[in-house]
Amino acid sequence: MSALAAALQAQTPSGQLPNGQSATPGAPTAFGTTPAVGPEVSPATLAEAEKLVQIEMTAKDQAQAALNWRQQMAPLYERRTGPKHLELEDTLAPATQWNPVLPGMSLNGVDASTTLITSDDPHLPLPSNDADIAFAPVWQLSHWIRSKQLTSTRLTEIYLDRLERFDGKLRCVITLTRERALRHARQADIEIAAGTYLGPLHGIPWGAKDLLDTMGIPTTYGAEPYRNRIPDRDAAVVRRLDGAGAVLVAKLSLGALALNDIWFGGQTMNPWLLEEGSSGSSAGPGAAVAAGLVGFAIGSETGGSIVSPSMRCGVTGLRPTYGRVPRTGAMTLCWSLDKLGPMARGVEDTALVLNAISGPDSGDLASIAAAATGSARLAFNARTSQMHDVTVGYFPQWMKEAPATHVDRAALEAVKRLGMKLVEVSIPNWPYDSLNLILFAEAAAAFEELTLSGLVDQLKAQTPDAWPNCFRQARFLSAVDFVQADRMRRKVAQEMERVFSRVQLLLVPSLRDEMLVITNNTGHPSLTLRAGFVEVSEARSDWAPDPQHPLPKFSPPRRVPHGVTLIGRLFDEGLLCEAGLLLEREFAVASQRPPGF
Repeated sequence: MSALAAALQAQTPSGQLPNGQSATPGAPTAFGTTPAVGPEVSPATLAEAEKLVQIEMTAKDQAQAALNWRQQMAPLYERRTGPKHLELEDTLAPATQWNPVLPGMSLNGVDASTTLITSDDPHLPLPSNDADIAFAPVWQLSHWIRSKQLTSTRLTEIYLDRLERFDGKLRCVITLTRERALRHARQADIEIAAGTYLGPLHGIPWGAKDLLDTMGIPTTYGAEPYRNRIPDRDAAVVRRLDGAGAVLVAKLSLGALALNDIWFGGQTMNPWLLEEGSSGSSAGPGAAVAAGLVGFAIGSETGGSIVSPSMRCGVTGLRPTYGRVPRTGAMTLCWSLDKLGPMARGVEDTALVLNAISGPDSGDLASIAAAATGSARLAFNARTSQMHDVTVGYFPQWMKEAPATHVDRAALEAVKRLGMKLVEVSIPNWPYDSLNLILFAEAAAAFEELTLSGLVDQLKAQTPDAWPNCFRQARFLSAVDFVQADRMRRKVAQEMERVFSRVQLLLVPSLRDEMLVITNNTGHPSLTLRAGFVEVSEARSDWAPDPQHPLPKFSPPRRVPHGVTLIGRLFDEGLLCEAGLLLEREFAVASQRPPGF
């Protein structure tokens, strides 16, 4: 018998069975009395492990921890490493759910109306030029289709042609759904001709980020191991858009497993600046909408994946409140953070789409019932020219430093011109990036089998800041720190509730890291819209700097769109869109197109 085994036997209570059960009636089980499993662990092992979790133990504490690690802690990995190995199916969500609504929180700001008023005169004549039709906003396309000036079939063929023609420049299409699209477009035309009009999305072509399941059509997650994955049913959002009469024309690119803008087909590029990526991970939706290749698209966000490509490509992205749009049939990256939302060329278009896809679904335990939010519908009066009763908070220091620009500062003046009241706000100087522990841990859990099998090594991006390395590193995150991050998340949510007790909206620089992390964790909705243009002397990238591959530089600088972001109260997308629409009109830059498209 080894010295270690002898020591353990000496510490085991008399009469204790190997599985921790006691042979003496009425005696309880005890921790640390199961059979030893796993590799040998010494005090030196723990001393090295301390570097990973940034704690320090005394030599005595290390010796004690090592003494029964194989009896007390190693058995906790039985699900993954033991003879009772249990693989968890992809559709299985954690038992713990994030609810963005705090106890006692009022949701009175939610508008239960179902009326939407178009933002401009819908009676514009149909252009003779296909490109002018392709770049028209959804509400205008909808009017032309409803008034029978334009058929869904013709519009669908315009977009299919543009997708094929320009994808060589952008690499934004993973799968073109031509047969499905034309079949649905013809059906829409038949229905509309017969007097059956399903609403403003009837006959409108759209593109899906390729993490939304489509029955019989590949859904690849942009990742090599899933290139041949073909689902047997549609995602909830796809079903709802089908029900609204919309026409799916393409599965659009995303950075592999929803990170940045590189997928197995290459890098998706920005239509405004073809020397740089379109940003991610909703890279394809951002590029396709900006280039007039689809009427609208559905993207997703976990930590910035709608906001960032909307900024880079100059489109409008509406990230809904966590729980408003069901994620059934969508790839899971992070159960408590993932959100699906529309990306379009204008604010009203995003509202029209959100109306169609909102509401609970039994397949997504985090989806919020309509009764809990007043209504899943939005309403805004687009004829209004000012909003005198609305308070908009801003962070003065943030507007003075990067990533804010003159466009962000000009947006503050626009808010005042529209009659809204600006209010200075602040938040504590807390370590908000600590919340990313939740993202890394949940993402590593979602793709555990891919990581442990080594298939994650097939991904094109293998840099230190790409998922393969992140997933492996996350195995060494502390479970205790995960719980503490979760508790901090609640504390941050309480702080945001304090801020929103003073204001109805926040205006922030779109890529301000603190606000991206905070609002994705608290679940607040955001609206990112083009507010102007800036000049850049170097291409932008989502990836950490690589001295071996410097980014292209430009002389003279290039002109690119720049957006601002409004943050709304939970489930108050109605006010968010109303204010956004007025700002969009005031900025008067949304209709400008990228050259060459």
